[in-house]
Amino acid sequence: MSNLDLSPTPARCGGNRHTGPVRELQPGKQVPLGESTLVRRLLPNLGRRMVGAWCFVDHYGPDNIADEPGMQVPPHPHMGLQTVSWLRAGEVLHRDSLGSLQTVRPGELGLMTAGRAIAHSEESPRHHPDILHGAQLWVALPDAHRATAPAFEHHADLPVITGGGGLRATVFMGELAGAASPGTTYTPLVGADLALAAGTDARLPLDPDFEYAALTIAGAPEVDGVPLTPGSLLYLGCGRTDLPVRATEASDLLLLGGEPFEEEIVMWWNFVGRTGDEIAAARAEWNADGDGFGTVHGYAGDRLLAPELPPVPLKPRGRAR
Repeated sequence: MSNLDLSPTPARCGGNRHTGPVRELQPGKQVPLGESTLVRRLLPNLGRRMVGAWCFVDHYGPDNIADEPGMQVPPHPHMGLQTVSWLRAGEVLHRDSLGSLQTVRPGELGLMTAGRAIAHSEESPRHHPDILHGAQLWVALPDAHRATAPAFEHHADLPVITGGGGLRATVFMGELAGAASPGTTYTPLVGADLALAAGTDARLPLDPDFEYAALTIAGAPEVDGVPLTPGSLLYLGCGRTDLPVRATEASDLLLLGGEPFEEEIVMWWNFVGRTGDEIAAARAEWNADGDGFGTVHGYAGDRLLAPELPPVPLKPRGRAR
């Protein structure tokens, strides 16, 4: 997934201080994605740059694309991160410069490790379902692994936790309540899809060393006593051993968490680095010929060039929220 902002601003992330349990509702912003998709960008934002190693969260839909092309994201580069594709409805066709060609469907994990460099495209198939609804997320790679070889994984069989009170959790990244996703991770984290039946009243066990956030996908759940609406992100902080969730109507949300990311990083457009010079070099490489990122074959259109760099130096942020 690409950040398609024409004038992207650098996000100085990481170096997080530990916080106790909190309830901070984080505002998102509307961002166009491709020709016909509008997303709600929830990370990074002014109040919260990261949750664990999760550094980018877009929520889109549900959109009726029956008579539209749907998602159309041309070939573009990534480095220093992982992309996580998670659908609630619809289909997304992934192509990358490794030669991967995979249709990702609801309940399946599409995980791309950019590592040192990769390029990919994402699009709704020509013959696609009427509704498109899902989330695109990025995970920042720690310094020890950010130059790893690029890779793509597709996992259709993911662990499911069924608890009392109407809770069903699909673990698509990391670990939760003893269930582990087969997706490759490089820092301790979790990503889980929580389906709450009408009348759910349950508690989900958490790791007190993790910080967490909940993204509402559908319905009107109540998380730790806070009522949420679709597209809202509730930051929950650290120090929790469990999380109360309730729903009077069928609801869905994503639980994201991980150990606070202590390293300081620079994120701009589709790159995660440690210095502005790294970002500038990656941009120049991609716009010049892109050889270092490889070539995406089969996409019916031109690749996406990187926008102009901002006029201010790109520097990692000091220790802050």
